[in-house]
Amino acid sequence: MLVSIGLEHPHAHYTNLDVIQGKVHLRVPNPTNVSSIVVKLEGESRTRLLTAVRADRPERQRPVLEVHKILYKTQVVFPANQPPEQVLANSKAAYTINSGTFEYPFQFKIPLNNACQQTNSLSTNVQFSNMALEVAKTPTRHVKQTLPPSLNGFPGEAEIRYYVKVTVNRPQFFKENPRAMANFTFLPIEPPRNQADGEAYARRTHQFLENAASVAAGKKKNFFDRKDSSSSIPSSPSAATPPRFSVDVRLPNPAVLTCAKDLPLKVLVKNMSERDKNVYLQMLQIELIGYTKVQAHEVQRTESNSWIVASFSNMAIPLGSPSDAIGTEVPINPEYWSDKPLPNTVAPTFQTCNLSRFYELEVRVGLGYGSYEHGRDQMVVLPLRLPVKVFSGVAPPKALLEATSTVDTGKLKPPVGTGLAPASPMQAPHTPVDAPGFSGSTAFPPMQGAAGADHLAPYDEAPPSYEDAIGQDLPPINGYRGSYQPPPVPEGAPRFSDEKRR
Repeated sequence: MLVSIGLEHPHAHYTNLDVIQGKVHLRVPNPTNVSSIVVKLEGESRTRLLTAVRADRPERQRPVLEVHKILYKTQVVFPANQPPEQVLANSKAAYTINSGTFEYPFQFKIPLNNACQQTNSLSTNVQFSNMALEVAKTPTRHVKQTLPPSLNGFPGEAEIRYYVKVTVNRPQFFKENPRAMANFTFLPIEPPRNQADGEAYARRTHQFLENAASVAAGKKKNFFDRKDSSSSIPSSPSAATPPRFSVDVRLPNPAVLTCAKDLPLKVLVKNMSERDKNVYLQMLQIELIGYTKVQAHEVQRTESNSWIVASFSNMAIPLGSPSDAIGTEVPINPEYWSDKPLPNTVAPTFQTCNLSRFYELEVRVGLGYGSYEHGRDQMVVLPLRLPVKVFSGVAPPKALLEATSTVDTGKLKPPVGTGLAPASPMQAPHTPVDAPGFSGSTAFPPMQGAAGADHLAPYDEAPPSYEDAIGQDLPPINGYRGSYQPPPVPEGAPRFSDEKRR
């Protein structure tokens, strides 16, 4: 007996409210008895971490496995027109299927929210790794949220996968139940977007030396001749006000980026003092940094990934002119990052029971003062970071937005670990105005959710998401569906076992 699944793929990936359908193909060479043919729509969030090394057993670390069945729907395709509870309860029933080829259609509607199973089956909780038996304890903490996206890239450590599985149940205990599985990629619809209210920003300031070469020469002479350095530094009319600049990175507030879309970014250089030389844009790099918090019961770890959106060096682009008035802002040409969308391997910001993802946008601006020639200019690189959310780009249907607008939003708040503040006309910068090496010399504030942080709030306080009761009767998404392609798992990399599951 051979069984397989054929899924209809009208889109590159599925999203909430989609109907996923297909057919079970069964080939029976000889008449045989069957109890039932069951098709399941499943989603799993799996994490596996090693505990800290114990002083008394330094050679051995205990693996901790946590499994959440975030999506679980069942349909009995044979015998037809019978409730799943009745069929599954009567596992000893026997129906004879004659030899031949058969097809059984099925369909499921993908819900909005996850719905964790409170108790996992033994087959879900058990896996083998390097021939060693690993058993996952049943988790006791669950989060009610929009279904998370498919996620990989952390072989053997963390994954979120979705699949359709068929099982042909036989009444004979000693005969194996044929199974087949078909994986698919899932990208959730995005939450409602708030209207932009001002700008979120990060800012750095830097003060150049007006006569860097003369100062350096004066210091060198003082070192060898042991003379008063003040006599070797020529006076300058602008010596009392050295050239000073600030760099702003701005995004519409709330700071939201969209998967596979351009960045709505502005970078401004502000003249903050009088000067008699040019300032040049020498380097520009825009990088999205993603943090994935992995939790397996009592063990936690934060992984980081990064994606370079744009990178330029040796640019020598003049910014404004020495005659600019104090307070003049010069925007950096957005053509440097336009038509450079986020890669489609970037997962949207999400939170589920044992995994979460949040982001920061880092913009590194290199300024040169006095000369555009490398080695003769004063060169400084100013890194600016801004916490952002990444949305999928799959807009929720209008009917869903209208229905959820009546829900009490007083409980809604930014997801734990994102580092985002409530909306305001000008959101406070994540990068301090004065940072190490610059005037003021204050330190970076601790980043909530970064690697090594141990002060994160528990997941149990997650905000509510879309209500399934509202969305179940809505039609599938009819419009732009985003672009998402999780990176493939490298060949030979450790991964969760694909053991047969009930």
